[in-house]
Amino acid sequence: MSAKNETVQSQATQYLTFMLREEGFAIEISKVREVLDVTTMTRIPRMPVYLSGVINLRGNVVPVMDLGQRLGMGDIEYTKNTCIMIVELEVDGNMVEMGVLTDSVQMVLDLNPEDIESVPKMGTNLNTEFIKGMGRQAEEKFLIILDIDKVLASEGEATLREIDNVVSLNLAESKPEEAAGLEA
Repeated sequence: MSAKNETVQSQATQYLTFMLREEGFAIEISKVREVLDVTTMTRIPRMPVYLSGVINLRGNVVPVMDLGQRLGMGDIEYTKNTCIMIVELEVDGNMVEMGVLTDSVQMVLDLNPEDIESVPKMGTNLNTEFIKGMGRQAEEKFLIILDIDKVLASEGEATLREIDNVVSLNLAESKPEEAAGLEA
């Protein structure tokens, strides 16, 4: 392998590609902890419509967000390919996990910087801060490369606090009942 090829290869970044409502998206693979089949979710009242619920992930409460709904693409239609990507993001200086519902996960793709186009200007009132770029997948096909921290961070922080409050209240309410059941 020549020195030039080694340099180009070292600049490539790996992305996990996935589908949302028939559109291709990608996020940096380093942000993804694991990919799970859809499991039982517990819905929490008064949560935003894009919050599908919470799952039990090895004893931890992990919120799950419908990413397509969050991006204004409509509700997910569950299929055998629907999955949950567990991503890590920083909230208040701590790394936290959040589940992201996707229509399907495709593959890991290496993209070099020259394969990534800048985000097109779409008008002054449109917020595209959550898009890192447009990755070339084929001659005419692009992947939308998301900055998952920007998509989830502000909502993630508020959602995690609300979920923590609800879980704490439920635990506090269930303890007196358990105690009453033990005394009887």
